Amino acid sequence: MQRAALLLVCGLAMSPAAALADDKPSDAEAKLISTALADWGCEGGTVEKESEGSGVLEAEDVKCKAGQFDFRLDKDGKVFAITRD
Repeated sequence: MQRAALLLVCGLAMSPAAALADDKPSDAEAKLISTALADWGCEGGTVEKESEGSGVLEAEDVKCKAGQFDFRLDKDGKVFAITRD
């Protein structure tokens, strides 16, 4: 019984769902994100900063004329990935 519980705990600890949550971007990073989104003609969404130390900024559920998208930006605010939501 104890072994089964230990295996369950270890399995959960190693699952992707146990990954660290993203961080809130600083005010300067949030401004970089909103400026980049405006340049693409988009606005809104939820902004985050990856907690892994990569410097990647994210904007999810962003509203654009063509629909709703998720954006990934580098630490300088340059968009490097856009996916349709």
